[in-house]
Amino acid sequence: MFMGSKIRSLRMAAFDLESVLTPEIWKAVAAHSRVEEFGLTTRDSGNYGELMRHRMRLCREHGYTLAKLREVVADMSPFSGAADLIGWLQQRMRVVILSDTFYELAQPLLGRLRGALALCHHLRIDAEGYICGYRLWSLDAKREAVKSFRRIGYEVRAVGDSYNDLNMLKEADRGCFFSAREELARKYPQFPKLQEYEELRLFLDPND
Repeated sequence: MFMGSKIRSLRMAAFDLESVLTPEIWKAVAAHSRVEEFGLTTRDSGNYGELMRHRMRLCREHGYTLAKLREVVADMSPFSGAADLIGWLQQRMRVVILSDTFYELAQPLLGRLRGALALCHHLRIDAEGYICGYRLWSLDAKREAVKSFRRIGYEVRAVGDSYNDLNMLKEADRGCFFSAREELARKYPQFPKLQEYEELRLFLDPND
């Protein structure tokens, strides 16, 4: 429920999940398995299909079924202050998480973010419990989501950290990087590079 005089109707904050609100799931898997290659993310590659094929191969080679991956995620928590930021924003505007992770994998983390709406992909699991494929909720999903929200009247401010967030940031009314690599921020200077949640509060609701 929206409460109080500070609510601005038809405004939305759109977040990437990993490295913005939570640690990277696959980096946690890399630490758990001691297999460094698991730690590659969309920060390292703009080719999501190639990255996922690499991950599926590693999971099978090292015995990481979905159940075992979920054990790793169950021990993870959002970054300090992330849930408070989401709760603060929910009193002022709509909040949505647009992520290239998967519901089946990320549910324990998503449940710790104040019930924010999350749009994610879905995994396909084989009879042995391994990831064998995935289903995207949309092609160029983050951009299409922001485009749709704007079409129905929302002003969207978007927050991301990596290559797969670029189209979302470009489509939004305003976009920024959060904890992005310096090389990416230098390449796209039109997006402010923020490092602290207090900076995000000002970016997302400067009139508070």
